[in-house]
Amino acid sequence: MTLDDALAALKAQIEPGRAEGQKAYHKQTREVWGIPNPALNDLTKEWRQALSVDERVALADQLWKTDVFEARIAAAKLLTQARIRPDDAVWDLIQSWVPDFDSWAIADHVCMAGQKRLVADPSRLDDVEKWTTSDHMWTRRAALVITLPWTKQNNPKDDEIAIRDRILGWADGYVSDPEWFIQKAVAWWVRDLSKHDPDRARAFLKPHAKTLQPFALKEARKHLPPPAQLQKEAKDKWRAEKRRLREESWGKKRD
Repeated sequence: MTLDDALAALKAQIEPGRAEGQKAYHKQTREVWGIPNPALNDLTKEWRQALSVDERVALADQLWKTDVFEARIAAAKLLTQARIRPDDAVWDLIQSWVPDFDSWAIADHVCMAGQKRLVADPSRLDDVEKWTTSDHMWTRRAALVITLPWTKQNNPKDDEIAIRDRILGWADGYVSDPEWFIQKAVAWWVRDLSKHDPDRARAFLKPHAKTLQPFALKEARKHLPPPAQLQKEAKDKWRAEKRRLREESWGKKRD
C-alpha cells in the first residue's frame, strides 16, 4: 500500500461538516479532515491485517509526516497491537514522534500504541524515564500516559510493584509543575491506581494534598473514600476488634 492509497482511503471516510467542529474541539492548527473515529479504527484494522510489520512502520512514518490530524491518529492506530514481532522498529518510531506532540488526542493515541510496546518489554522504561526531565511539556506528560498499564494490576508481581513505585517517583517530581496537562496526568495516573491499589494511591496523595492543584487532587481522589468515611471505617474496625477481644476474654473466664 502506498501513501497515496492510504490517504485516498482516509479521504473517502470524510464526513461533511465534521471538520470544523473537530478542529475547534481539539484546538488544531493543522489540517483536519473530519473523519469519525470508528472509520479510522476500521481502516487501520484492515491495514494491520494486510501489511507486514516493516510495511506498517513505513506507512505509519509517512502518514505522520503529512501532519494531517487524522493521518497522525491513523499512524498511531496502525501500530497499536499487543503482539508485534519484531517490534524494535515500532518502538523507535513511536519514540521519534514524542517531541512532535502538541495536543492530547494525537499524543494519547500514540501513547496507547506505546503502552503495548512497554508491556512487551518493560526495560524500555529506561527510555521513558528520560522524558520526565524534558523541557517539552507533552513529552513529560507522555511518561505518565504511556505507563498507565501499571496502574491496573489487581495482584501485581514484585517486579510490577517496583515499576509502579518507580513511576510514582516520577509523578512525585511533577506535583509542583503548574502546567494543567501535567497536573491532569498525575491525577489520571493516581485515580486509575486507586481502583486497584487504594493504599498506595492514598499514601502518594497524603504528602501532596497541598501541592497538587485542587482540580487534580479532586480527580485523583475520585474513587477513594472521603476522609470522614475513612475515619468511620477505622472506628468501626476498632470497635469490632474491641468487641472480639472482650468476647474472647469472657470465653476464657467461662472455661
